[in-house]
Amino acid sequence: MIKVFLNKQRKKRLEQGHPWVFANEVERVENGQARLDSESVEQPTPALAHVHTHNGRFLASGFYNPQSQIVVRVLSEQPLEQIDQALFVERFLGAQSLRRRFIGEARSYRLVYGEADLLPGLVVDQYEDFLVLQILSLGMDVCRDLIVAALVKVFAPKGILERSDAGVRRLEGLAETTGVLHGEVPRHVEIVENGLKVLVDLYEGQKTGYFFDQRENRAAIAPLMTGWGVRSGIEVRPLTEADGSTRHVPYNANGKEVTFPYWDGATVLECFAHTGSFTLHACQYGAKKVTCLDISEHAIETARQNVALNGFDERVEFVVANAFDYLREQVQAHEERALRAHAKVDTSVPQKSKARKWDVIILDPPAFAKHRGALENAAKGYKEIHLQALKLVQEGGFLVTASCSFHVRPQHFLDIIADAAVDAGKRLRLHHFSGAGKDHPHILGVEEGNYLKFAIFQVTDRN
Repeated sequence: MIKVFLNKQRKKRLEQGHPWVFANEVERVENGQARLDSESVEQPTPALAHVHTHNGRFLASGFYNPQSQIVVRVLSEQPLEQIDQALFVERFLGAQSLRRRFIGEARSYRLVYGEADLLPGLVVDQYEDFLVLQILSLGMDVCRDLIVAALVKVFAPKGILERSDAGVRRLEGLAETTGVLHGEVPRHVEIVENGLKVLVDLYEGQKTGYFFDQRENRAAIAPLMTGWGVRSGIEVRPLTEADGSTRHVPYNANGKEVTFPYWDGATVLECFAHTGSFTLHACQYGAKKVTCLDISEHAIETARQNVALNGFDERVEFVVANAFDYLREQVQAHEERALRAHAKVDTSVPQKSKARKWDVIILDPPAFAKHRGALENAAKGYKEIHLQALKLVQEGGFLVTASCSFHVRPQHFLDIIADAAVDAGKRLRLHHFSGAGKDHPHILGVEEGNYLKFAIFQVTDRN
């Protein structure tokens, strides 16, 4: 058994529930020759370590990896003597029970969330009858067979796919790898989220195929999608039928009955759409017209399939473009229109692009700061994208925004948006602020698990 002793001067993070021991916290290691060493053997075996204080008091058991800055990843606060299939079966049953309590009978969700489920470095997502796992630590990597056997025993999936193609594996001395580990796994699986059908590309989709962490946040946009008819001059009046019954009918400013069923819906722009998940929810909740934008042709094609799958084709337009460029072009179009209104440009030359604004703009970009060194540039990127978006939200409309960059902490994120609002001449009213969904628990005090920020602001002009 490897024994890791921590130095006396360290912060008492482990005692407070943090699941990692960093290299600079270690005073000495005993029996270190039993360590995991992927360079000296073809197939390393899991090395279990007992972690102690400097004076020998036991604290935790965990995977030992001297090649990583995270020397020990905690598995238990009890003195484990071995790692076997039974351990994984117990943890999987506990994870499943927790999800059922909070998300009911859903058949697609984040089943295992690493450290939060006492399985450090392991992520498992369920997609109906199939499982997709991602292994991010050396300890879990060498337990792959035990993990697969336990998953089969507990869940009896039709197939298990590994998507361990994350660059962070290199920090553990591991190469990226993908492949089917059990049964057969189709490329596309249809899941249901908040009553919507979603086609997920398990092999080529980002991360493990789909972002379950925004489930509750997608549902949170429902109140924003209706209540816009008055802005268009539509008035609802009672109409008495021949049989004496009364129905309420919408009329436009010219007194004509409005027959379009989504006349009260919002116009919506979703940037960084990926599979179009927010677009689907916007349509489901009554949006009139949605612009679904992503830089990836593959993402937009998947979004297009999802929109068709739910019968929303007539209300969605698709744009393949860089979100930063697209927003800037729209802002410039508004600036050009203002100049034309004052005859400050040659109005005989047609305007290059139509100036557009939206009732609701949704920003859900990928992580801008994947490490601390990228924080400064990430802050600039977040400010720029919010500055342009704020200029394009209709007066009294809403900005829906998210950041999955852990290094951009919640208050910092809000401060960046506030700075962008000042430069845009806008006043923001925060109506909703949340993090990842109920299938993504995080241990209190472990900020690494508290990565997602999601906010809904009402936007008004300071003038």
